[in-house]
Amino acid sequence: MRPDIRTARRLVIKIGSALLVGPEGLREDWVRALARDVAEARRAGTDVVIVSSGSIALGRRVLGLPAGALPLEQSQAAAAVGQIRLARAYEEVLDPLGVTTAQVLVTLEDTDDRRRYLNSRATLSTLLGLGVVPIVNENDTVATDEIRFGDNDRLAAQIAVTVGADQLVLLSDVDGFYSANPKEDPSAVRFETVEHITPEIEAMAGDPISGLSKGGMKTKLLAAKTAVAGGCAMAIMEGFVSRPLSALAEGANCTWFLPEGDPQAARKRWIAAMKPRGELRIDAGAIEALEHGKSLLPAGVTRIVGHFGRGEPVSIIGPDGASHGKGLVRYTAEEARKIAGHRSREIEEILGYPGRAALVHRDDMVID
Repeated sequence: MRPDIRTARRLVIKIGSALLVGPEGLREDWVRALARDVAEARRAGTDVVIVSSGSIALGRRVLGLPAGALPLEQSQAAAAVGQIRLARAYEEVLDPLGVTTAQVLVTLEDTDDRRRYLNSRATLSTLLGLGVVPIVNENDTVATDEIRFGDNDRLAAQIAVTVGADQLVLLSDVDGFYSANPKEDPSAVRFETVEHITPEIEAMAGDPISGLSKGGMKTKLLAAKTAVAGGCAMAIMEGFVSRPLSALAEGANCTWFLPEGDPQAARKRWIAAMKPRGELRIDAGAIEALEHGKSLLPAGVTRIVGHFGRGEPVSIIGPDGASHGKGLVRYTAEEARKIAGHRSREIEEILGYPGRAALVHRDDMVID
């Protein structure tokens, strides 16, 4: 069954450079129309994250840089100029509609490193909880080739998994996934839905069609693999139409990749598969709190075993030595030993800086 974007609880929208930037610069009318869709989704109760390309494309025009591939240092300079203009453009169209925006710049390292991943996740979750629409882009001003996603399709999929989104929409220059490149093969057939990404499906992916966009079908399939494994449905649709989200809701051409389960279940499976780096021994009161869906607070912890860093997996052990779950801890072993048994309001006094109330948040935990 084709997913319905109007039922999305948390929606990530990826916007390609070709949609955002035309020969004369920013396509302002299109951005204003998209803003109306985003504002409507927010009013309907949907959390929205925008993953936007376009900073380098905008910046290179301001700096007068030539078309085509740029040296790394020129790309970074163009991104530095373009990022501020990109963020301002979204703010100018969404603020009059009552939508607050925030700029979030990330690199591949931020998702590969557990500590940075947890920081990114906490920041994005807090922004969404406050009703803000984060505008996410790769931090091209500092990212080298070794720490780059390289395209915003995969970045969008990773952000969707990070925030627990149930739907991801890639607004592109094509209206779905085809059995071959439709611009080269008139017999190519568009898929309405893809339930499983098989080797046959992968073999159908071609190269980028647009001169501005880096993300061809191969990168979109990689994005789809990440998204669906995280319990998130993903759509590829042509975004040049005015108000593309409304068009998608009304049945516009697209391809939906169907998810494997739901985002929360996928995250729990990921945590459960990790090898623990240490143990948190807890009391009976903490066990009861966990069984009622609560986070693990320092007050319920009686002992810390092992050496671990922030964001690493730990086992949660009851007073009888039995395992009661596993989670990603928000403090290092040294910090955890200092605050174990203390109230959350005492953390700042003990550590000398404000900390998070939970030692392991319920969203980062799987209970046995």
